[in-house]
Amino acid sequence: MSFEKIRIPEEGQLIQPHGDGLKVPDQVILPFIEGDGTGRDIWKASVRVFDAAVSKAYGGDRKVVWWEIFAGEKSLEVYGENVWLPNDTLEAIKTAYVAIKGPLTTPVGGGIRSINVALRQILDLYACVRPVSWVPGVPSPVKEPGKLDVVIFRENTEDVYAGIEWEQGTPEVAKLIEFLGSMGKEIRKDSGVGIKPISVTGSERLVRKALQHAVQLKRKSVTLVHKGNIQKFTEGAFNRWGYDVAAREFGDHIVTEADLWSKFDGKAPDGKIVLKDRIADAMFQQLLLRPDEYDVIATTNLNGDYLSDACAAQVGGLGLAPGSNIGDHIGVFEATHGTAPKYADQDKINPGSVMLSGAMMFDYLGWTEAADLIRKGIANTVAKKQVTYDLERLMDGATLLRTSEFASAIIENL
Repeated sequence: MSFEKIRIPEEGQLIQPHGDGLKVPDQVILPFIEGDGTGRDIWKASVRVFDAAVSKAYGGDRKVVWWEIFAGEKSLEVYGENVWLPNDTLEAIKTAYVAIKGPLTTPVGGGIRSINVALRQILDLYACVRPVSWVPGVPSPVKEPGKLDVVIFRENTEDVYAGIEWEQGTPEVAKLIEFLGSMGKEIRKDSGVGIKPISVTGSERLVRKALQHAVQLKRKSVTLVHKGNIQKFTEGAFNRWGYDVAAREFGDHIVTEADLWSKFDGKAPDGKIVLKDRIADAMFQQLLLRPDEYDVIATTNLNGDYLSDACAAQVGGLGLAPGSNIGDHIGVFEATHGTAPKYADQDKINPGSVMLSGAMMFDYLGWTEAADLIRKGIANTVAKKQVTYDLERLMDGATLLRTSEFASAIIENL
């Protein structure tokens, strides 16, 4: 493989595809993108925790060889003006299969709308996976945050993220409005227009991913979230296609909510996963009032965007919210928050989002022992009220730590 500005590390080995999974070497090469703004501080802290967890879990038998690749502002320094996402970076991720990244700036003006969106679409990372659960001790706006423990699978390539739209006042939008009028769909002539594509392919593979996760981790239910009461041929179709793939490929593992009550008196048979569906607006209320009734959620792009952040708020915010973008083999794990440039290089920001995303990454690699140590280290540190400013200001008797100090405390508490 030939690269312009980067080189594969001489030490370590690359992951290889193996059937439906990955073959991960003990000395694995993993690309990382440091991130913009506070990403610099967050990455420095997080990589120390990752290395410490791997060392403690495997006693030197396993190791990560980190390979820096570039996107965002640092890419401009390496590749030149307007190269926000170089081809080197895309090829490196394709070559290594698994990568992790900090927050990235959204370019202003021309070029790509979002580096994050571009990564997802170009690499076909069709499932945005966001586990949301409470770390005991983290301040929360709800009374019982521990009742929420969900994994959200959000479709990543269709719906509004397809970015198909025409600006108000342009000849193109006028032509489209005229065409839609000929189809019996009247739209005000001073409108901008966007198109919302949702396909059988995109819907089924997203729901399949959610069901596979539920089966592998023995989760209790999968809920399809949609707005099919209004948008019957897109959101409603997503729901129908989700049920179709569940019945066709997971019939031995699931029981529908309708059958649960009509055939089993509301009690799921042993080993069965309950398949539900909910209208999107009702789901927001359900997750506040009855969060413990939901487990794995599969939904369209825009619904998933809203639900992910709303759920994160219930357990204390995005500072401790991990996330990943996964395709058939490739997985990119990431901070779920922004770059917060006003705090850049101040050694102040909570690095928990990237750290917990790293734990997700190690789970994906099959290195679950390291993943568990990271989560335990964070939980133990928060329990001791040794936290960064975002949590310290909301906790009585807490000790204020800088980003680097928080990492050191987590390593001590692994």
